[in-house]
Amino acid sequence: MPRRRPGALRAARGTHAGRRSPAWARELPALDRLSPAASAEVHWTAGARVHPLGDLLHRYRAFLRSPGPRLRLTRAVCPAPLCALDDIAAVRDELADAYRALPPGARRALGHVLRPLDAEFRRRTVFDRDAATTDRSGSPLPRWHRRLYRDE
Repeated sequence: MPRRRPGALRAARGTHAGRRSPAWARELPALDRLSPAASAEVHWTAGARVHPLGDLLHRYRAFLRSPGPRLRLTRAVCPAPLCALDDIAAVRDELADAYRALPPGARRALGHVLRPLDAEFRRRTVFDRDAATTDRSGSPLPRWHRRLYRDE
């Protein structure tokens, strides 16, 4: 009879890499496709954030589920923090800030969630060759800002 691999044994016990997430981590609400341990790290790190990470991921996914083969971004109509999230580029900025603030394990888990979403974003939006490549301070703009908007 063949020997069972260690990963299969851990999966049968319900643990990941030989570790089990703490009880308090399993009591927190799970975030979009993140493990309980990664969700706990996100809740712990991003507790003081203005926009919850789960809401940002939901907005990003909702934009990508829009019908049609090509999507165009919409500019925010008012400068209020909640209205600013009408612009998907601002949502992606918030996700990037959250990604950089996370500890390595949670950052890796969030990266696994964001990579396919970013690939879909690049595939379904149109690159704007005339868009500015730097912001007012001279810092390079991320690629999600260099896309066509509806009013262009």
